[in-house]
Amino acid sequence: DGLALGMLSAWRRGLALVSAWRGQPVTLAGIERERPEVYAMLTRADAIGVFQVESRAQLSRLPRLRPQCFYDLVVEVAIVRPGPVQGGMVHPYLQARECRARGEDPLQALRAEIRPVLARTLGVPIFQEQVMRLAVVAAGFTPGEADQLRRAMGSWRRHGELARYREQLLQGMAANGYDPDFAERLCRQIEGFGDYGFPESHAASFALLVYASAWLKCFEPAAFLAAMLNSQPMGFYSASQLIQDARRHDIEVRPPDVTVSVWDCTLEARSAADAQADAQPAVRLGLRLVRG
Repeated sequence: DGLALGMLSAWRRGLALVSAWRGQPVTLAGIERERPEVYAMLTRADAIGVFQVESRAQLSRLPRLRPQCFYDLVVEVAIVRPGPVQGGMVHPYLQARECRARGEDPLQALRAEIRPVLARTLGVPIFQEQVMRLAVVAAGFTPGEADQLRRAMGSWRRHGELARYREQLLQGMAANGYDPDFAERLCRQIEGFGDYGFPESHAASFALLVYASAWLKCFEPAAFLAAMLNSQPMGFYSASQLIQDARRHDIEVRPPDVTVSVWDCTLEARSAADAQADAQPAVRLGLRLVRG
């Protein structure tokens, strides 16, 4: 897929603003990785405007998922979706994280052959690749049949293929001695992928933009606001809501002024004393926001 994502435009504009304000080029490759401040901000659900995790559903899950590293964001992007929610994956994953936090092994109840398949997601199948691998190791699918299962995930309800794959999965797992309840739960989770389950690579690509936009909001909130306003319409929030959020983070937002504003929103020093490189600038609203 070639996805035209508004956040790519906002991110490009944000980097240009930061680079000009700081006097040195800032690139996606150059931002600091795995900064704890970014994950702390996300854990507080302080994510208005952040790519993919700004919806009400995501904001409600962030304090429970408590992302601590990049792979947590990969899971976050993929799990708060109609498929995983309807497939009953969210609560088992949260419980597994709580189990791990207590020092217990969430994979203890799993058979040895499927532990490597589900290890990174704490025993819960979240990604399409995991479903394919589970079909092979647990239900005896050939790799070709597993790929056909992947192709059918998004269309089996429309084309009536659900019953055939369900039966093959249940029979294969029964033949390999799996508990019927486990097999039934796995089938329900696979059905959930028909409602927009993610490949892991797709989720990882999105997670990179989650981290990048969160980094910008965390460390360069003025540039983040200006870039978001210059990229409207996009996301869940209006320009007014984005400005209110920035003010709650102590960013000065100045109104449009025909003597100093240009078309886009720009950055300017709060005062002569604040012009040093490490200070957060004020945001001057551009004439693009004037209506009437």
